[in-house]
Amino acid sequence: MPSKYYPFDSETLHEPLNEVWAARREAADATRRLIENLVNTQTSAEELRQLAVRISAEADRLEAEPMSRGRFDSINPVAVEQRGISELNYELNPVEGKSNPLAPPIHIWMDDEGVYGKATLGWQYEGPPSTVHGGYVAALFDQFLGIGQKLTGHPGVTGQLSVKYLKPTPLNTELKFVGRLDKSEGRRIMMTAEIIANDVVTAKAECLFIRIDAETFKRMKEGS
Repeated sequence: MPSKYYPFDSETLHEPLNEVWAARREAADATRRLIENLVNTQTSAEELRQLAVRISAEADRLEAEPMSRGRFDSINPVAVEQRGISELNYELNPVEGKSNPLAPPIHIWMDDEGVYGKATLGWQYEGPPSTVHGGYVAALFDQFLGIGQKLTGHPGVTGQLSVKYLKPTPLNTELKFVGRLDKSEGRRIMMTAEIIANDVVTAKAECLFIRIDAETFKRMKEGS
């Protein structure tokens, strides 16, 4: 099982690495609120234009600060602390990173038997009325099982993802994710999962992962 630094080994939310990352989480949470409120607001055009000016000014101010080139950049403080890919994903992954405002608020953990998760998605994720957009359902399954396939000890990358949409997956409702390892043979890892809302299974997924070696992953990090 994972080392003591592995952030997905417990249902308890792992603490930020340091004060800077704690502040990044706070900023990400505030940005998520801003996005949801921007989607739903019925304020005036003038107020929205003023808001755009303020947001643009903050973006300019951040852009003037030192910037990394993605979460695998060597100047990234998580990478410098050698906490590994799992910590980088925990903070900055675009589907579940605690410090990435693009990420839906899903929390994932695992044990020797399987992988588990919970999330409540707001109106900014709406597809059909009052329902989570199917693209987000698929993305969440992909990331969720991407964490779970580490049960093999030799994780890989997504080769194929199949999703069955059984019922509408509701917004503003706690969603439970349950996943398991079905098969691991050679380079192929097969995982399955389901989403449960109000004790009803709304979607199921099967995902095939393909193991990659360390050298291939290194080349991917270097952009080659």
